[in-house]
Amino acid sequence: MTTVLLADDQALIRAGFRALLDAEEDLEVVGEASTGQTALAQARALRPDVVLMDIRMPDGDGIEAATALLADPGLTATKVIMLTTFELDDYILDSVRAGASGFLVKDTEPEELLRAVRAVARGDALLSPSVTRRLLARLAAARPAAPRPAADIQALTGREREVLALVGRGLNNAGIAARLFITPLTAKTHVSRIMGKLDARDRSQLVVLAYESGIVTAGSAQDDGPGR
Repeated sequence: MTTVLLADDQALIRAGFRALLDAEEDLEVVGEASTGQTALAQARALRPDVVLMDIRMPDGDGIEAATALLADPGLTATKVIMLTTFELDDYILDSVRAGASGFLVKDTEPEELLRAVRAVARGDALLSPSVTRRLLARLAAARPAAPRPAADIQALTGREREVLALVGRGLNNAGIAARLFITPLTAKTHVSRIMGKLDARDRSQLVVLAYESGIVTAGSAQDDGPGR
């Protein structure tokens, strides 16, 4: 059973999400919060598998709450999905950098919401790699971050740097395997090792790190077609 905490200042949004999630046999809403501080307190008390966190809330917004939550050593197993009204919200990149697994717009289709919660609970990427790539390329180009410390990247082997570059360009494990002439299982192993070395929670963070390290640039990300 995957447990979910809903954090949104609109009661109607929370009620709709609860009805949808609780109707599924493998999903259970264990709590609700209407402010950032309440969301953080609820997460610490309930330790849910997934938190659906609104970006804009009173008393500590969703970014602040997610940053504190994901830095809490007692909540390392909890994943966060940020909720936003606008697909290109300026705060999305900050959310992923803080450790959130990605984002959803609030008017997303019910099937997409369910798929996203299950995917994040499994530790998979929330968005399709191509969508993540295009979004973060635009945001990174608009607001570049400080470069990732070289020591972090130097911990990677040559092959791992190749794999990180392909993750940053939006390829999934099968696409990476085809590009490097390895098996999908080997590609998955490389990705897992990279996540461990760079202290990344999921592939969404690896995409950000690929840009921040300079391994992938917004221009080079356009070289690969979507959905590979």
